[in-house]
Amino acid sequence: MDGYLTIADYIKGEAKAIEEELKRSFDRMEMPPILKESMLYSLMAGGKRLRPILVLAAAAALNGKKDAALPAACAVEMVHTYSLIHDDLPALDNDDYRRGKLTNHKVFGEAMAIMAGDGLLTHAFALIPKMFSRFGVPAEQCLAIVADLALLAGPSGMVGGQVADLQGEQGQTTGEELDYIHTHKTGDMIVFSLKAGARSAGAGDEHLLALEKFGYAIGLAFQIQDDILDLTGDEDKLGKPLGSDEKMMKVTYPYLYGIEASQKKVEELTQTAKQAILAAGFPFPDKLLALADYLMKRDH
Repeated sequence: MDGYLTIADYIKGEAKAIEEELKRSFDRMEMPPILKESMLYSLMAGGKRLRPILVLAAAAALNGKKDAALPAACAVEMVHTYSLIHDDLPALDNDDYRRGKLTNHKVFGEAMAIMAGDGLLTHAFALIPKMFSRFGVPAEQCLAIVADLALLAGPSGMVGGQVADLQGEQGQTTGEELDYIHTHKTGDMIVFSLKAGARSAGAGDEHLLALEKFGYAIGLAFQIQDDILDLTGDEDKLGKPLGSDEKMMKVTYPYLYGIEASQKKVEELTQTAKQAILAAGFPFPDKLLALADYLMKRDH
């Protein structure tokens, strides 16, 4: 795998490259020091870096250049981090810990946490044009990436999924409504990641469609696995208490269907995702296929 022994080694190596680029993205930017500290506190708090790694893996599947895809990888991680900062606020999930650390508003206050989230969201859009100016990605591809990010992170995408999640309630939310929540709250940004990486490598419509199918399948599998781990996982690995979804009265796959059926669904979705990639004839699909398997078996 391009010098990496295992998929875990690949993830670790790519995460390091992404984190170095995230830090560089703030070089020479003028802002109040407390705002930068708050933004970086959450941005550099660890995590799986799944979304930016998928950007790089999709580019690699089409023999694209890693450097050209890195700005989009950083952009999606900033949008993801902004969403977590805001999710943790008292008005939403009211969480005290994220990845084993105090949440942003617990350290910097609610007002600064809101500003940090706003700063990360807007700065993300400033990174995409660098794919053109620094790495020669065609302008039409960069415009398409910007349009995808605005659509899939916005009210008809991730934000819409978050609102549906807020409105969900045990005993009332149906399986169809739960799929809507997971598709938009989680799946849309995974699909953005894959398509952005592919666009940086000049992907055509067939490959973009295959990545969309792959992304929505692994996105739903990822979220179902999260639901399962919330009940069965290791608190130290998860960085938060078990049963937090149940305490918040959130509807989950295990709540509706049980643990065993949920685990089976994860396996089915993973196979569906892999088949979409194999059928589309990507030149170098190995990283995407390995990531699908890795996510199915993860424990945090």
